[in-house]
Amino acid sequence: MKVQMHSVHFDADQKLLDFIQKRLDKLETFYDRVTEGEVILKLNNKDGIDNKTVEIKLLVPGTTLFSQEDAPSFEAAADAATDSLRRQITKHKEKVTSH
Repeated sequence: MKVQMHSVHFDADQKLLDFIQKRLDKLETFYDRVTEGEVILKLNNKDGIDNKTVEIKLLVPGTTLFSQEDAPSFEAAADAATDSLRRQITKHKEKVTSH
């Protein structure tokens, strides 16, 4: 799967990008028809500890899956977003295979 990574108002280090790529690669075990993905990493200026946002958009034939999560770290937000996408992929796959 081809994934574009964007970090808004900061430079993400390679370790973080590799971590997110690994999480996204695991999603392909649930559904191998994901064509491409886009990840946006943002630092929020709001108060509180959940000031890091990860948005992930995955393109699969017939639909686009999206998840956005806030967390104290990008890794935690990426984990939450990929968990959400895993559930969406599973539902989509069930819907596609039942027709």
